[in-house]
Amino acid sequence: MKAAAIYVRISSDPDGTRAGVSRQIDDCKAWAVRHGSQVAEIYEDNDVSAYRGKTRPAYRRMCEDLKLGTRDGVIVWHPDRLHRNVREIEDFIDLIEVTGAQIATVTGGAYDLTTTSGRGMIRMSGVFARMESEDKSRRIKRSAEQQAKDGRRPGGGTRGYGYNSGHTKIIRIEAAVIEEAAKRILAGENLRSICIDLDNRGIRTVTGAQWRTSTLKAILTSGRISGQRDYHGETVGAGNWPAIVTPATTIRLRGILNDPSRRTNRAPRSYPLTSLVCCGKCGAKMVARPKADKRRQYVCAKGPGFHGCGGMAVLAEPLEQLVSDAIIIRLDSPVLHRALAKPANDDGNADALLAQIGEDRDQLDDLAKMWSRKEISAREWSAAKQPILERIQAAERSVSSLTSSSALEGFVGDSEALRRQWADLPPARQRAIASVLLDRLVIHSAVRGRNTFDSDRIEPIWKV
Repeated sequence: MKAAAIYVRISSDPDGTRAGVSRQIDDCKAWAVRHGSQVAEIYEDNDVSAYRGKTRPAYRRMCEDLKLGTRDGVIVWHPDRLHRNVREIEDFIDLIEVTGAQIATVTGGAYDLTTTSGRGMIRMSGVFARMESEDKSRRIKRSAEQQAKDGRRPGGGTRGYGYNSGHTKIIRIEAAVIEEAAKRILAGENLRSICIDLDNRGIRTVTGAQWRTSTLKAILTSGRISGQRDYHGETVGAGNWPAIVTPATTIRLRGILNDPSRRTNRAPRSYPLTSLVCCGKCGAKMVARPKADKRRQYVCAKGPGFHGCGGMAVLAEPLEQLVSDAIIIRLDSPVLHRALAKPANDDGNADALLAQIGEDRDQLDDLAKMWSRKEISAREWSAAKQPILERIQAAERSVSSLTSSSALEGFVGDSEALRRQWADLPPARQRAIASVLLDRLVIHSAVRGRNTFDSDRIEPIWKV
């Protein structure tokens, strides 16, 4: 070979050290020297799997160079470094038949793809490589599943936020951030506003990066922060590490953050009464729409995509001030305090539901073991597990619905605390508080000739 291509690949290189490909390069260069071949270029795909069919940029570029005739052969360490995908091998055979390029391997000899036996050999190497990959994948998955059921955290990767690298101890400063974020989500804030606040305070992720909604959501919905082990997105049992929040909190967070109707990528709400303000003429919900002078207002919108009459509008700022004053006064109401007081047995209910969930998961494990021992058929296993899964889902919904007044935590019976903090609360939290107390705000027609804000137009319909 007068213009050989050395091709090297390694499937996984989490540390970025290139140790695997470096060894392949050294061995391939040594082979070229022994056989009098000249190396024109080294094509390197690092941390890329051939088995899963991922795009390999260097491999594709090498094939283009072979097609153009600028390379007359390929040197690889082992045939499985070149291919682990049977379909890909056929395309490669077609390419070699056209170009006549030579194929040599350091550990497996030469492959003459112009002959029937050579093509058969490389096809068989691909079949065995794929079989090996599938068997390895099966063993890894089975081991990961067993680790999950045993409550052990898988090793490797970036450490989980809130814990040390061994996941054996809680990092108190980070745990406090998790606890704060969880309370704010349960109180009605959205992920984006919390991320912005954390970034503004100089708080960073484990990698030192700024917060993203996807990162924060992954942390808050993971079972690990409540000392539980997840597998394929489902909690399978208790973990062997300390918890930062309770299992009930994890269930409630998942109920909120995994709601399909929830959008987490929108900007923080600047109209805290959106969806609560209704038109007194037609009953439609009024929408946020600033005036020409940029003053915020709620209007009854008419036209495509809207269902209003177009005949009602109210300035946002005085309306929101009026509502906040009314909420602060209402918080001191003894009737409201009794209505929102957490029942004494809420914790007991949550514990009982969580115990039931644990028992049902144990029963699922028992069913799986019975199926593996062929004591029951796959059809019997499927039929038996469905009602158990439904019980688990129903219990999780019940846990999530307990203590629905989290938005008012710390404020019921203490209106002064809310008065001091109201202006600094994010709009999403203000709206969550309003939603606990208000069913809707009905806006009636203005009195003709009255140009100032008229509080008599506003009719609050209270929930409690």
